[in-house]
Amino acid sequence: MSGTPSTPARPSGGDDPTAGKSFRTPIGTHDLAPPESGRWVALLGTFIGAADRAGFGYLQTPIFEDIGVFSRIGEGTDVVGKEMYEFADRSDRRLALRPEGTASVCRAFAQHRPTTPWKVWYQGPFFRYEAPQAGRYRQFHQIGAETLGTDDPDADVEIIALTAEFFGAIGLQRVPLLLNSMGDADTRLAYGEALTSYLQRRAADVDPADRDKIERHPLRILDSKRAATAAVAAEAPQITDFLSGETAAHFERVRAGLDALGIEHAVEPKLVRGLDYYTRTTFEFRAASLDAAQDTICGGGRYNGLVEALGGPPTPGIGFALGIERLLLACDAEGVFDVPAQRAEVWVIDTAGGAAARDLTHQLRSVGVRADRAFDDRSIRAQMRAADRSGAEIALIVGTDEIDAGTVTVRPLRRADGGSRDMPQQTVPRSELLVTLRTVFDVLNAPAPASADSSNPA
Repeated sequence: MSGTPSTPARPSGGDDPTAGKSFRTPIGTHDLAPPESGRWVALLGTFIGAADRAGFGYLQTPIFEDIGVFSRIGEGTDVVGKEMYEFADRSDRRLALRPEGTASVCRAFAQHRPTTPWKVWYQGPFFRYEAPQAGRYRQFHQIGAETLGTDDPDADVEIIALTAEFFGAIGLQRVPLLLNSMGDADTRLAYGEALTSYLQRRAADVDPADRDKIERHPLRILDSKRAATAAVAAEAPQITDFLSGETAAHFERVRAGLDALGIEHAVEPKLVRGLDYYTRTTFEFRAASLDAAQDTICGGGRYNGLVEALGGPPTPGIGFALGIERLLLACDAEGVFDVPAQRAEVWVIDTAGGAAARDLTHQLRSVGVRADRAFDDRSIRAQMRAADRSGAEIALIVGTDEIDAGTVTVRPLRRADGGSRDMPQQTVPRSELLVTLRTVFDVLNAPAPASADSSNPA
């Protein structure tokens, strides 16, 4: 008999290996829940404002791509060779969860061929299989921005200034900017040969965990946090000694632009971004409040050749990415950008079955008031406790008497700043509720009166 194939029977409880199991987040991942999630929303909102003012539009790319998109960032890097999550789908296509954002942006540019300069920002989860630690997860989250289609060094300045403005807006102050230049392809080739030759001579002094990088990817030696390797790197040749006249001029223009905008920076010759696509300007913002092993909260730079490698025309670009988890660690260390209060402004207490609370909260929300209520027909005492815990400034009380009379009792609970305010409750017609609430809010938000002693200090 033909028809739709039947669904296999679900294993019985005794045959299901997951039966009775208590599930948790996979290693290297975490749940984001209120109230901390409110902090993330506020952080994104602050960045969106800065990006919008600078003319950047939002780009959303898939969480997974053809593996070839990411192999272009450097086959010899740990990101591609060791950390990338790869899989085959049911059509046997080789795919990978995105380990970083720039390659996907460049793929999107090559596919859609937008008008240049193309200025976009992105945000979302990224994935790398590495040892979890403070501020570093296997599923981590980044905010980034890219400008594609211009070689102008002022575009580099604009990207860096966007980042600096964002940090200032969230209150971070101890985030020094380090700057360097990777030169052009000839610079990188000549420097790579000189660096490799130097490291080969000093191989015995390099930490054993880093020695395989000498031949495979020598630039990664320079950003190693291992003490023995760092000591060798400190005496290595500097890439700035290999810059051509053109790339040196580009670098000086970037530095002059940052000086003109009052953005302090320091040149760090050892700052050579490890991914293969970087050229010319590279930069990092580091959090002085964090340990050296986790102090880089933002990294970026200029790149050429990546769009072309992904099927597009030769297109220069400049961009950055910052990790949200590590950025918030820096905020915590500096005591800035706390979790925002998520409280109701008005709490509706209904002792007549709940219908009035349902209707009033809907009415208030429709005019922009943060309103909430209790459920399950709880007692008035329990509802008052819920109102107090909520932090609401005003309670609206509706019982059978109010319903029969078409009124609402308005009871002020506290000032907007959390202080107390002696203000009597009043019962008003439903038709006058919104006007009354505006008046009460005005009183509760007014500056508290000075105490008797404050006007006549001793």
